[in-house]
Amino acid sequence: MAALVAEGKEVDGLVAGLAPEQWALPTPAPGWTVAHQIAHLAATFRLAGMAAAQPDAFTAMVSRLSGDFNGNVEAALSEYLADPPEVLLERWRAERATAEKALAAVPPTQLVPWLVRPLPPGVLAAAGMMELFGHGQDIADALGVRRTPTDRVGHLVGFAVRTWDFGYLARGLTPPETTLRFELTAPSGRVWTFGPEDATEKVTGPAWDFCLLVCRRRHRDDLALRATGDVADHWLDIAQAYRGPAGPGRQPGQFAELDRR
Repeated sequence: MAALVAEGKEVDGLVAGLAPEQWALPTPAPGWTVAHQIAHLAATFRLAGMAAAQPDAFTAMVSRLSGDFNGNVEAALSEYLADPPEVLLERWRAERATAEKALAAVPPTQLVPWLVRPLPPGVLAAAGMMELFGHGQDIADALGVRRTPTDRVGHLVGFAVRTWDFGYLARGLTPPETTLRFELTAPSGRVWTFGPEDATEKVTGPAWDFCLLVCRRRHRDDLALRATGDVADHWLDIAQAYRGPAGPGRQPGQFAELDRR
């Protein structure tokens, strides 16, 4: 929970001092400005806060959603995009604070209703960190800012390993029965490992790069991740830590100039 709060503050720091015209800057997500990114985060944290504090109201609201994933996203954004930047920023801060407080109040072993299945509050917080990391990267790229890696990404790494099959499911593919091994180096130099030590299919490299990959904010060709085995190699092409359409992703070399700074 502390990591979720810290990650939110970091993204807040990217936009807090922006001029009104900077909120209209395009981000690497096609059709989305900086304002779209914050509106999406506001809507997501609003859902999380409702799920944790008002589970019955959340369940009733979800039951009314249509089967159009993109349509639901656009509808959630529209309410916030109608606000001027200063109002949008304050609303996002309020939604964030409400969700943080509500999630922290839920006992660790109690399940919180969510869009597909109930989750422990810690897992839902890790999902929130995934949202902050991915959309925060879009904002940083739009502003030409390089973020400083921290070991907070360990929570996102754990979430991405837990949801390793999302990339297959998003493409209508059957996940393989093969168990992957992950050996990832944290920004601090620690090594985080997941999966059996004797696995023949393995993904290794920097944890920060791993997070950029699973959030689809960098192409695998621009990351220092390595695959051992055909299944692991294919997984690097389709990895994602979120449900729904994969989207176009990013192109090789798209951020070469920024990443060299």
